[in-house]
Amino acid sequence: MNHYITGNTIRELREKKQITQKELAQVLDVSDKTISKWETAKGYPDISLLEPLAAALDISVAELLSGDYVTNQNKMGNMLRSVFYICPVCGNIIHTMGKCVVSCCGITLPPEEAEETDGAHSLIVEQVEDESYVTIAHEMSKTHHISFIAWMTSGRLELLKLYPEQNAEGRFRLRGHGYLYVYCNKHGLMKQKI
Repeated sequence: MNHYITGNTIRELREKKQITQKELAQVLDVSDKTISKWETAKGYPDISLLEPLAAALDISVAELLSGDYVTNQNKMGNMLRSVFYICPVCGNIIHTMGKCVVSCCGITLPPEEAEETDGAHSLIVEQVEDESYVTIAHEMSKTHHISFIAWMTSGRLELLKLYPEQNAEGRFRLRGHGYLYVYCNKHGLMKQKI
């Protein structure tokens, strides 16, 4: 994380929950003067208090530390509102049903914005028996490769992780309408409507 929790963040979240400094202090077993010091930037919460403080304010520790808290407005699950987060350190792929704060390898990850596929990343779909064979003519070296291909509809996600020594191809059960996503380690996330 780039910075420690700010007093302004604590105050905003406390007020949003409509609790007083004294009520928050009771939950954390500290004095209300301590809460006041935190909120006026005259002191910081001890690291041992971060989890209880985050729980009391109904957010994650990552959101508390970043000051970037997310309210998920997506009450109804719709896979087409999905968001991918890719860790540049370990290559971890994290899928969520809406924007949130995601951390991996000590980094807060930005949501990947999918562009429409271009000529170098176009997906070719061929029907093979009851499945669709998806290929992409793309280099698959350690320095430039496709990390995954995913098929997404309003109710389903199927993701195939790829590695540099493989071909950029896979079989999917393409049912209905949706999007094929492809992630290139150099050019980012792209999608193609099917």
